[in-house]
Amino acid sequence: MNIMRNRLGGSRPKVLRKASVHRKNLQIATFEGIPSTIFQVLLQGQFLTGFLLYLGASSSQIGFVIALTTLVNVAQIGVAFLIQKLPSRKWAMVTFIGLHRLLWGSTGLVPFIFPQEHWVTAFIVLYTIAFIANTAGGVLWSSVISDLVPARVRGRYFGIRNTFLNALGSLVMYGGGIVLDRYPGGHGFLILYIVVWIFSISNIIVFFFYPDVPFEKSEEKDFLPMLKKPLHDTLFMKSTLFLSAWLLLQNLTVPLYSYVMLQLLNINYETLSLLNVSQTIFMMASFYVWGNLNAKYSNKRLLLWTLPIIAISSLLWGLLSVMPMLLVLFAAHIVFGVGVGGFNQLAFNFIIGDTPKKERPMYMAMYAALTGLAAFFGPLIGGRIYEWIQEWPQWMQVYGMQIIVGTLMLLLALLLGRRILKD
Repeated sequence: MNIMRNRLGGSRPKVLRKASVHRKNLQIATFEGIPSTIFQVLLQGQFLTGFLLYLGASSSQIGFVIALTTLVNVAQIGVAFLIQKLPSRKWAMVTFIGLHRLLWGSTGLVPFIFPQEHWVTAFIVLYTIAFIANTAGGVLWSSVISDLVPARVRGRYFGIRNTFLNALGSLVMYGGGIVLDRYPGGHGFLILYIVVWIFSISNIIVFFFYPDVPFEKSEEKDFLPMLKKPLHDTLFMKSTLFLSAWLLLQNLTVPLYSYVMLQLLNINYETLSLLNVSQTIFMMASFYVWGNLNAKYSNKRLLLWTLPIIAISSLLWGLLSVMPMLLVLFAAHIVFGVGVGGFNQLAFNFIIGDTPKKERPMYMAMYAALTGLAAFFGPLIGGRIYEWIQEWPQWMQVYGMQIIVGTLMLLLALLLGRRILKD
């Protein structure tokens, strides 16, 4: 009996120490998200579109810039192979993420360094290099965080983390909109970039505290056999190709919503911020609902359920022809928030939960590459279409595109999605 007591008693400190280490690691990952969220919110979405318009970019150039972030994801396949050779993932992650933060933040210096006729070109060059670095950093972070967060708490942890960081992002987004309305033009963007520089440096510093967790490497040593692992997984490839087609359609219009509202509907930044905040609030609320449903249903089945919701949010823009503008825009943003919140959370769970652990970096890279190509061509084609239809009736430019794309998305979800995203 004493021996048994000693054994039982001796096992508790180890369990407690393990739980304490996990808790500390999760706290670091959550705290790291705070400066990351602040600087990213102020550099993307409506603020990215607004800054590009200030620099003199056209709709096709805006579409190209938005699309670039996804095109470089193709390089993740090479990164997924190379990280197998690294003795440590942590310092490579810190290096590439640090480069991304510094280069993206440096786009704010473009009006001070370059002649005005070269502003857009200089921005695109810096932005492209920043997101090439982010491609490597993204693969490394996803690989580290999937090992850092225990599988048994993964759904709950990411639900809480996403809710907290999206709430913070909503406040930052609204505050940024007020700043740009109060200080229009270059003065307002200078204020935003000062905040960006502070939090980008803070974000890099926090990454130094990440643990260097052990890495369970692939059994394959050569590139081609490693690449073939996800390619030969029929269910994974069918789902990934379908979701890529979906994102191609979705990104024809969604990334250009800010352009339509700022340029065609003449909505101010504060109102645009409120629209995006309402979208984020309902996206946060949906995390809890989708998380609970995920305990009963598979990732793929729930992914299918999110698709009609996203399609309906696009179709709602058609109500601008008969209903007050702001009422329709708020409704469309809220419905989109519910749908895309579930889509993003479930797609991430699908990648890190429904794939073999040893081969997960290559699976994640393959998913990112294929969906990235689709997401690249979406806003690129969408931006070009908006240029083609500039002489068309106003309604076609404001909500006609959304009606067409929403209809195509709904048909894709009902006709093909039901066959592919099944248990």
